[in-house]
Amino acid sequence: LLLLAAAVVWGPRFSGGLRSPQRRWPVPYRRFDYRPKTDPYCQARYTFCPTGSAIPVMKEEDVIEVYRLQAPVWEFKYGDLLGHLKIMHDAVGFKSSLTGKNYTMEWYELFQLGNCTFPHLRPGMEAPFWCNQGAACFYEGIDDAHWKENGTLVLVTTISGTMFNEMAKWVKYDNETGIYYETWTVQASPDKQSIVWFDSYECSKFILRTYQKLADLGAVFKKIQTNYTSIILFSGEPIYLGNETSIFGPLGNKTLSAAIRDFYYPFKPHRTVGEFFLDLLKIIDRVILNGQFYLFYNLEYWFLPMKYPYLKIIYEEVPLPIGSKASFGV
Repeated sequence: LLLLAAAVVWGPRFSGGLRSPQRRWPVPYRRFDYRPKTDPYCQARYTFCPTGSAIPVMKEEDVIEVYRLQAPVWEFKYGDLLGHLKIMHDAVGFKSSLTGKNYTMEWYELFQLGNCTFPHLRPGMEAPFWCNQGAACFYEGIDDAHWKENGTLVLVTTISGTMFNEMAKWVKYDNETGIYYETWTVQASPDKQSIVWFDSYECSKFILRTYQKLADLGAVFKKIQTNYTSIILFSGEPIYLGNETSIFGPLGNKTLSAAIRDFYYPFKPHRTVGEFFLDLLKIIDRVILNGQFYLFYNLEYWFLPMKYPYLKIIYEEVPLPIGSKASFGV
């Protein structure tokens, strides 16, 4: 990500002109019937959801406070460093009035952000190898210091125990069917009315879906400003290339498969500063000078004809949903 951001900042202006047949935009995020087992090759530097627990069943008469939680990405390691760039992580907190217990719920990568954004090029394997699953994590307690020090911990609504239990059922469905992390939002231009080619699927989108589900169940949200981070690529109309089998299989396109592997190679982890800058020059050449980006989305590959400003990190307001007091007797 740092390599690509640096390439965007330092590179000159260029725009591509490839087009594809008319499709439905944005491309719908694909859901699956079940979550596959992860490959042992995929390893996380930090364990996913180390203190996770099952979502409890609340008593119907319980009154539960719902909190918006937000902090800089990797705040536990770098403090507010990424907060200055408005690269934020989102979660939601709950507090039961009957038991006094607090809970945190969030959605994030099983193997950290880099593995979800770029693949591994493994020896003996022609196709890039992805470790890009994401999932929900639920655990008891709210780390007040973590969320308050450099971020946000604020009450957004109050719900009943019945509404919480219905939300829990939805979380189970959402978590079992929406299994792949998608880092990028891809759109045609920085204009707010611009066509969105692909929408991201990450922590903030899970929180927005959760809020919407609570609103559908009858939650009434406070009128406060809520902003979220998006990492946006800017591209002309994307070109569909195919899936792993059609590109990298026995009858695949050898030229295309080599081009995709060649594109991803500079994004590998770097051992020296010299190696970093050498690969940075390669990224500038491909993404900026030649306007090329290969996107992996829904287990399929797309070509993006990149155009200025290429990449942008935005921290944009998304209003809380409007609910109805009629549902569940709230």
